[in-house]
Amino acid sequence: MKKILIKIRTSMKFLILVSIGTFLILGLVAFFYKPIYRVTLDGELIGYCAQKSKLQAKIEEYMENGNGESENVAFVQLDTMPTYQLCLLKRGITTNDEQIYQKVAEKGITYYKYYAILEDNEEKAYVSDFSTAEQIVQGLKDKNSDNIDNIQILEKYETELADFAQVEEVVANLYKEKPVEQTVTKVASKKSSRTSNSSSGSFSTSTNLSKSKVSLGISLIKPITGTITSRFGSISSVRSSAHTGLDIAASAGSAIKAAASGTVTFSGYKGSYGYLVVVTHSNGVQTYYGHCSKLYVSAGQTVSQGQTIAAVGSTGNSTGPHLHFEIRVNGVAYNPQNYVY
Repeated sequence: MKKILIKIRTSMKFLILVSIGTFLILGLVAFFYKPIYRVTLDGELIGYCAQKSKLQAKIEEYMENGNGESENVAFVQLDTMPTYQLCLLKRGITTNDEQIYQKVAEKGITYYKYYAILEDNEEKAYVSDFSTAEQIVQGLKDKNSDNIDNIQILEKYETELADFAQVEEVVANLYKEKPVEQTVTKVASKKSSRTSNSSSGSFSTSTNLSKSKVSLGISLIKPITGTITSRFGSISSVRSSAHTGLDIAASAGSAIKAAASGTVTFSGYKGSYGYLVVVTHSNGVQTYYGHCSKLYVSAGQTVSQGQTIAAVGSTGNSTGPHLHFEIRVNGVAYNPQNYVY
């Protein structure tokens, strides 16, 4: 028994000595060294930073809004991002977060947004901001211009900021007087379109989009639960322009529900959308459900919020089963993530 107690005491002394030694070593390391991030860009060392998350957040804010030099900045393109490696360095080495940020920013290409006014999908004039574009459209409405139904707004991007024509000039150049006989023709056209099985009203498939947020005046629910695979406004080789909606991947055949109650404006096949359902709500709001495999509703039909209207598919310009979901207000697409998801 005595021998066992001696062994226990010896072991405890050893553990205490090891603990003290470890503590001293860690203390010395902490005294002479500090954990820090080694930052490289394109394989080149550009400095050291202590707070990786703070620096990266500042870089991402720069990519989103630029340096705040202009309200017209759409985004900043960075082809490469900095790489962070945690290491221990002598305390004498100082961090240079601001210099790292400036070196990363130097690599950025700033894109400025402006807006094209289109007539029958042809660009006719350009303005610097969305509110001005809306004023032009409203001006044409007030003047009862004959081409108002064919006027669209498209957000575009350039690497140089430019000034554009005044609102009055654009309205004057786009205005077309409406002859009486053309009014009769258009009414007849609208009546005939209502007899179609696929369409019961107007809707837009243009690339008009805006990154601003407007009030819809209605509440929406998620039309489907799944993984977001492509976000609003993204640019990809699989499409010719910025993404006007949100792609949500889900199993083929999954039920797609109406995000809000309304009237089905279109139900059928529509080019790159594949099988598409368009539901018209109040306040000029429409929701689009694309790439469907099955359509359960017809044009002119009234649907309630949460009602199953289609099934997930991969028709049209699609690389796999998913729902392409759009929210449009008066033909202009807005980011669905500002309202759902």
